[in-house]
Amino acid sequence: MQLSTAHMISLALTLLIVTAVGIAAARKVKNADDFTVGGKSSGSVLVAGTIIGTIVGGSATIGTAQLAFVFGLSAWWFTLGAGLALVVMALYYAKPLRSSGLQTIPQFLVVHFGSAAGPIASAASSLGIFFSVVSNLLSATPLAAAIFGLGSGQALILVVFLIIAYVLFGGVWGTGLVGVLKTGLMFLALGGVFVAAYTGMGGWSGYQAALPPFPWFSLFGRGAWVDAASGLSLIVGTLTTQTYIQAIYAAKNEKAARNGALLAALVTLPTGIPAVMAGMYMRVHYPDIAPIDALPQFILSQLSPWLGGIALATLLLASIGSAAGLALGVSAMLSRDILAARWQFSDRALLKVNRLAVFGVTLCAAIFCLGNLQSLVLEWNFLSMGLRGAGIFLPLTLAIFLPGRVCGQAAVTSMVAGVGVDLGWKIFFPTLFDPLYAGLLASLAALLVTQLALKGRTCNTADLGSEKQQ
Repeated sequence: MQLSTAHMISLALTLLIVTAVGIAAARKVKNADDFTVGGKSSGSVLVAGTIIGTIVGGSATIGTAQLAFVFGLSAWWFTLGAGLALVVMALYYAKPLRSSGLQTIPQFLVVHFGSAAGPIASAASSLGIFFSVVSNLLSATPLAAAIFGLGSGQALILVVFLIIAYVLFGGVWGTGLVGVLKTGLMFLALGGVFVAAYTGMGGWSGYQAALPPFPWFSLFGRGAWVDAASGLSLIVGTLTTQTYIQAIYAAKNEKAARNGALLAALVTLPTGIPAVMAGMYMRVHYPDIAPIDALPQFILSQLSPWLGGIALATLLLASIGSAAGLALGVSAMLSRDILAARWQFSDRALLKVNRLAVFGVTLCAAIFCLGNLQSLVLEWNFLSMGLRGAGIFLPLTLAIFLPGRVCGQAAVTSMVAGVGVDLGWKIFFPTLFDPLYAGLLASLAALLVTQLALKGRTCNTADLGSEKQQ
């Protein structure tokens, strides 16, 4: 990709403005609570910005265009499923989660199901989120390589550095404030993409004339079971992702949590459409390019240089910001729910542990990416969401809506079975139906069997009373 002087100037200015906001956010971080939940003082806009800044990343833009280049409209499932999940979160999950006064999903599960639930939930969530970090690294690497004229390995190193710098000094303040700014830039960029794609194809009729109805205009273009699983994985995965729940915990009150999640849903739902249109446009006009390059190439060839530079910077920030927010979510669970449970840290030490955990998670994801640079970005995201949902969705939902009704042993068994079967199915039966179905069924079966087996016996929720009093 060749960038003009106008591209480079607008790109550089955009990056400088966002960097300035990130530096301002860093000044707000005084302790570990500021780093992970922003001192629990976020209003609705900042809550929404934190969620949007993470969920509308490389997967929602570059990854969506990549999949649309290959399959068409079914690529919309990423933002469609995530948006629907955020509506559910706003209506049913935000209030009980925020009122708990906690900071992580594992803490919430420990309160309801005992101490054994904590490490298992942390491990399941961290493993799932790890693959989302991978997908955003895969999105950002070719873009950084094109912008800065680097090889893939060098670009990956640069992206890792940018992710760490993005989040280490700002924590949730960084992801929230920058997320708000990035949302505005994203609307500007995607609005330009939508107009250029629509007019460039001669309207919707131009798309219909150039491409057959199936698979290009079907939400189930990859197959009903495959795409239904993609949508389901986004719904259950989004509802169990630490980073999004962390934004709820960071809200100053329950109303801010609910309204922030609803605002994030309204923004997220339509954001995949311009990327889908750009991917399909590039399939018609440039069928020989690499699918991962569909959106960046579209921006360079169809948008004005000034808007194109802003759009490229926004895409890079989207991928980096999303990966940073997800890495922050993992670091919060690792530091607070696993490491701090074994060693007593001062508040200052816990802040350092949080930052080291961000570095470790990002570095491991980068190493994993080296062998998967040509893979489909959204495939890793669907796996990621499925792992989180299969292990945590049922226990978390039951803890919220039926507190005290499920034994701790049943919940723990359900989590282990869900994650184990989901991951095992992906490894040993990759060509059969989606592992999410197997994982959710295993989670439900394990919960019911264990609950029935313990009927009439003492139900172990040993930590329930003590944890609630802490």
